[in-house]
Amino acid sequence: MFRLAHISDVHLGPLPALTFVELFSKRITGFVNWHRNRRRHLFTNTLDLVLDDIERKAPDHLAITGDLVNLASRLEIAAVRHWLAEAGQPENVSVVPGNHDAYVRGAYEKSTRAWYPYMRGDAAPVEWQEDMHVFPYLRVRGPVAIIGCSTAVATPPFSASGYFGRRQARETVNMLRAAGEAGLFRVVLIHHPPIRGATAFHKRMIGIRRFAATITSGGAELVLHGHTHLDTVHWLPGQTKPVPVVGIASASQGPGGHKPPAGYNLFSISGSPGDWNILRERYALTPDAQSLALAEMTKF
Repeated sequence: MFRLAHISDVHLGPLPALTFVELFSKRITGFVNWHRNRRRHLFTNTLDLVLDDIERKAPDHLAITGDLVNLASRLEIAAVRHWLAEAGQPENVSVVPGNHDAYVRGAYEKSTRAWYPYMRGDAAPVEWQEDMHVFPYLRVRGPVAIIGCSTAVATPPFSASGYFGRRQARETVNMLRAAGEAGLFRVVLIHHPPIRGATAFHKRMIGIRRFAATITSGGAELVLHGHTHLDTVHWLPGQTKPVPVVGIASASQGPGGHKPPAGYNLFSISGSPGDWNILRERYALTPDAQSLALAEMTKF
């Protein structure tokens, strides 16, 4: 039995003071949105409750599918680096970036460099290197192969789209096939939902058909994503049977918003190649915002 916890869209707060130069960009729109909307519903203490509950469940691994920051400022990226150290050791936590982690030009590289130990594949260099393709990465933990993909790209104001390109698709297929031949259970981490219509047009993932072909060609047992701040289950065609594509609410979402309250998925994975069993337990913040409780249990 391997137990994998999944959170997403951490949006670590509070928002630090930004310089004029940092605000003189797309960040100004996000800054206004934070103060008008997000700060009223995204709470650090909610995130603390989520992590505390996960710690009590003692999973074998934690997957975080992007949007760890809000505006990708220097101080935010540094704060997340310290927060990740509290969330767990790099070998026990796998991260992929989201659109907020690549909010403006240059932010993607800064985030990847700062958080690299949590994004480093087993065969990758120990130290981050310039012009290195970090994604996709492959990490093997027990009977599970974790393949981390990135859709994070800097976009214009009022856009939050992602991109899954040909090179990454080709390398992901190779990793999936190798993991399948090794008899491993394959989990793909990605930020944007690889499902047509799952988000508004300006928040979509460009390359959805390419990703679907990647899963069909390479093979996978589970896909985890964030971005929508919703608790969802979709399906993609697999090699032998449909592959569950599972999203989760923001890990910092407090009560009272128009999105569901914070939560996390806990997957119990057992069985063997060709006969894998997946039990998903979804835990959600209680109405009093004081704890988390089991909200849903599903077998895939």
